[in-house]
Amino acid sequence: MRASGIFLHPTSLPSPYGIGDLSESALAWIDLLSSNQQLFWQFCPLGPTGYGDSPYQTFCSFAGNTLLVSPDELVKDGLLSKADLKSYPKLSDEHVEFGPVITEKEKLLRKAFGKFTDTNDFIDFCNKENWWLADYALFRVIKKLHKERPWWEWESAYKLRDAVALESVISEHGQELRYQKFIQYLFFKQWGKVRAYAKQKNVLIIGDIPFYTAYDSSDTWAQPSEFLFDTEARPISVAGVPPDYFSETGQLWGNPLYRWDTMRENGYAWWRGRIQKTLELVDYIRIDHFRAFDSYWAVPAASATAINGEWRKGPGLHFFQTIKEALGELPFIAEDLGDITPDVTKLREDINAPGMKILQFAFDANPANPYLPYNITKDSVTYTGTHDNDTSQSWFSLLSEPYKKLICDYLNCTEKNFADAFLRCALGSASWLCIIPMQDILGLGTGHRMNIPGVMWGNWQWRLTKAMPAKKKMERFAELTKIYGRAPGSGHCL
Repeated sequence: MRASGIFLHPTSLPSPYGIGDLSESALAWIDLLSSNQQLFWQFCPLGPTGYGDSPYQTFCSFAGNTLLVSPDELVKDGLLSKADLKSYPKLSDEHVEFGPVITEKEKLLRKAFGKFTDTNDFIDFCNKENWWLADYALFRVIKKLHKERPWWEWESAYKLRDAVALESVISEHGQELRYQKFIQYLFFKQWGKVRAYAKQKNVLIIGDIPFYTAYDSSDTWAQPSEFLFDTEARPISVAGVPPDYFSETGQLWGNPLYRWDTMRENGYAWWRGRIQKTLELVDYIRIDHFRAFDSYWAVPAASATAINGEWRKGPGLHFFQTIKEALGELPFIAEDLGDITPDVTKLREDINAPGMKILQFAFDANPANPYLPYNITKDSVTYTGTHDNDTSQSWFSLLSEPYKKLICDYLNCTEKNFADAFLRCALGSASWLCIIPMQDILGLGTGHRMNIPGVMWGNWQWRLTKAMPAKKKMERFAELTKIYGRAPGSGHCL
């Protein structure tokens, strides 16, 4: 099989509410993919974002991001009126203004909640999802009572889950708990409609699971025994990566580490639930920071940098064998970028997961560079760039003249037609799958980047606007998709 697809996070979709959502706009996006020979849609994790608005730092590994709930769909359901929508302010179509969006969406969701009467569908949802939903709702309610402070700053009885204290919240704040469950119900109901439409249009969805979870999450609060905490629920060691070419002090991420011995004893129950829940939403899962399943960098929690860490062994092949026994075949894509050892490569091959090849990393004048197209193998996914990269056009424009010449000589192009040649190069690779960020389909330059790693604010805001020539550019990309044997039904596609 040879196929291609587009990377676009749902928050980037057009909508009149300041952020993309799960409305007709999402269905129109699927139509655009399907009608232009694209078999895949990829995006970031769909969880509820917290500090910094990053989809890789969410309040729960199982919950949905309710900022994606569509007000228009709530009107169709009779939970909002068109008059309710008139009070919604005009927000930017070009980027997500998270502060106003959070405030204004909350107002609409509260109005919808006020009109909602429990249905059998809602009751069934709450019962089916209770294994994570009850703790998540409780987490969000207690967090609100503590002025949204992280859970380790709560009063001790709540932080350490004293049974009497938790029961008091449940008895006194039943409506707030119901509200949190209600908005999760809306997310999963609306996403279910989008997912069903994608299946109808034969578009497969690639979701994302971060290797680590956020410290300030219902996951860590509700199940502290799964994480490397002391008796006061404080991390003993935290996640990061060691010093390298890019950073003399490494990267100190600060995520809590797992107690892999405990997880192994319970059959990796938390991870099993996490993967199973994600597979209810998507067809394939990209595993972020895959190398940590083989070995991970552990840094003492009190450290100011990642320098004084150490490599520790991850759960390895046993983890994947255990998950496979429980869930069956695992449609994984391994994010195997960075400092990858032979053991990491072997683990990826053992579980039959394709790795990632990024064209922006290919051109360093080293003929053995694994990202150069002639070194790419079939068991991989080629990208021009990822959500963490600059757009390809902007990246190219910032290169020195010698590197620009090197790339143009390789692609047999000029600077003027670089963008088209770069797409051709990606599509022509040996990888069975090629994924292109929508910004590169549009040939966008400076100012259209999705994320700058290590920068807390101003990320995840890019949006696809109606003024952008998406239809025209996608039609051109469809032609290239056919030329390089990646279209459904083409001679090279199984």
